Parts: sequence; structure tokens; C-alpha cells
Amino acid sequence: MHIENKKVYPNCPFITRKVEIGGLSKSQLIEKLQQNSIWINESGERILADDKFTTSEKKYNLQTVELTVYDLGFIDGATTPEIYKKAGELGLDLCPMELGPYLRLEYLDQPEGFLGNPVTQHQAPPGSITVASEALTDDVDFPKGFYIRRIDNVLWLRGYRADDLHVWNSNDHFIFCQKN
Repeated sequence: MHIENKKVYPNCPFITRKVEIGGLSKSQLIEKLQQNSIWINESGERILADDKFTTSEKKYNLQTVELTVYDLGFIDGATTPEIYKKAGELGLDLCPMELGPYLRLEYLDQPEGFLGNPVTQHQAPPGSITVASEALTDDVDFPKGFYIRRIDNVLWLRGYRADDLHVWNSNDHFIFCQKN
């Protein structure tokens, strides 16, 4: 359900970060993740290994906005297409897929999200931040994108799978890019 009288972005609390991306080859980026003790799950490795995952040769900065599904006006959660459509209406863009690894490298002080929270299945884990980006492929078995989290003091770059019918919870966090 979408609510009209709730304060939605930009009239709600949100976090902005300036993230420098680009300037590294795919192999250099993976090496930098390893040097920083970043763990990557199998889905994340599949994205990084895919030929459609590319990195920019030139460095550039992106201004990102972190907010919840609720901050977009969805009190009961929403599907990925609904979330992305509303974000676009509010002046936010999807992020390039390569933002995920660079965001992970820059956000090394991410708070612990696991402690005291139950293990979740088929939903975003507590403390995770999903990078809003266009999927590399329509293949339902291929991961759709990245999320980052800290689990037991270990920093993770994780890939995830979710179809267009999956309903994200209202408290799930997403990263979007501000339009230029």
C-alpha cells in the first residue's frame, strides 16, 4: 500500500554518501576487495565473473542516497518495480552495478546488522543495504544485484536473487543515485 500523507523522500531522514567509482579493471577491483578482507558470497562472485559486469576505466564520483522502502511511501512494502518506479518519480536513479563493490570498499564502518536479529530467509537480512541497479540479465536464476552488510564483524559484498513479485519489507534499505 502506498500512503499519500506520509513524509517521503526528500522530506524524510536519509543518508547521502559520495562514492568514487571506476579506475580499476575488474581483476584489480576483485583484488582490492580481497585486500580489504571483504567476503563475497557465491551470487556476488557470479555477478563479478559475468562478462556483462563491467567497470569504468575513468574514476568518477556518485552521490548516493540511502533510504528505506517506507521512506518512498510504502507502508506495507513494495515490489522491486514499484520501488524503482517511485524512486524515479522522486528524482532518484538506479545505480551502475559496479557501485556495489566500490560502496563496500568505502563503507568499511557499516554497523553490525546480525546481532540479536533472527536469521531471515527470502527477505533482506537485518542491517543490509541493497544497491538499486538494473539486473544484468532477465534470467531468473541469475543474481539481480548486490547488497552489503556486516555479519559477526565480517564485511560482505553479497549478490541476491528476487523476482519482480518479491515484496520488500518497509524497513529494507536501498541505495539510489541522485540525478545529475
